[in-house]
Amino acid sequence: MSQSFDIVVAGGGIAGLTAGLTAARLGRKTLVLTGDLLGGQLLSIEKVEGYPGFPDGVPGYDLCPMAQEQAAAAGAAFAATELRHLESRDEQWQLSTGADTYTARAVVIATGSSLRELGVPGEAQFKGKGVSHCATCDAPLLKGKPVAVVGGGDSALQEALTLAQFASRVTILQRGAALTAQAVYRERVAAAANIEIRCNTTVEEIRGDTGVTAVRLHETARNAAADLEVAGVFVYIGLKPNTAFLDGWLALDDAGRIPTDAAMRTKIPGVFAAGSVRSHWAGRAVASAGEGATAAVAAAGGLHG
Repeated sequence: MSQSFDIVVAGGGIAGLTAGLTAARLGRKTLVLTGDLLGGQLLSIEKVEGYPGFPDGVPGYDLCPMAQEQAAAAGAAFAATELRHLESRDEQWQLSTGADTYTARAVVIATGSSLRELGVPGEAQFKGKGVSHCATCDAPLLKGKPVAVVGGGDSALQEALTLAQFASRVTILQRGAALTAQAVYRERVAAAANIEIRCNTTVEEIRGDTGVTAVRLHETARNAAADLEVAGVFVYIGLKPNTAFLDGWLALDDAGRIPTDAAMRTKIPGVFAAGSVRSHWAGRAVASAGEGATAAVAAAGGLHG
């Protein structure tokens, strides 16, 4: 027999946790499906900056558990499972996780995103053997060794700064002509003596034996190939929204994200979206939290009784 809730939130990142907190505080019976990994992409961020209340920043692996504790204290329930299927039934929503089913009067989709992969030879072979998406996890293992960071956005530069505390040299490889991260991160990277920036450069192959030893590069400006000796490759080339489970049921934009209005309402009544899974997401943790709260307020306001 399925359990019934007023609002079910799919997603255990800061958007989903804030939606669960807000819905519970509004007196709605709320369930948050967190998936296997509470916190989403923020778990690998050493310092989330620009988040109100934390002038010196806050580790993502601390922020999300704190949000969960608040939501639980407000009355939200949690299940460490992922939403796999959603359908309308008898003026309610039936949600399936594979093992369990739930019914809800409203649904907030905050399933977040996954880090994109390069898709080059050697990437899969050396995953966990020098290829990583988490500088906080693996930087200490590469102390005194050269590493490469692929990407030029906020995450790439944040991770490069973390790596620079351990690695002998950090080389940022950006396929575009310039870094795209916020000015504060660009300035910090420019001031770091052991960080080098190479723009107009792509990775063609990751090489090694039992672990990563080098990357094969293509310098587009000179149309030339080059090898760079590194012991680790950290990939931050963007996010892929976790929307595959929708299977065409809900219209997506060209990037695979969910369009909404300003109240986070999708085109389907009773279904809302928030965070990096949503079109026009601002790319900040604080924006995800705000969208989660907005979605929950709109979802709760649409319920009668």
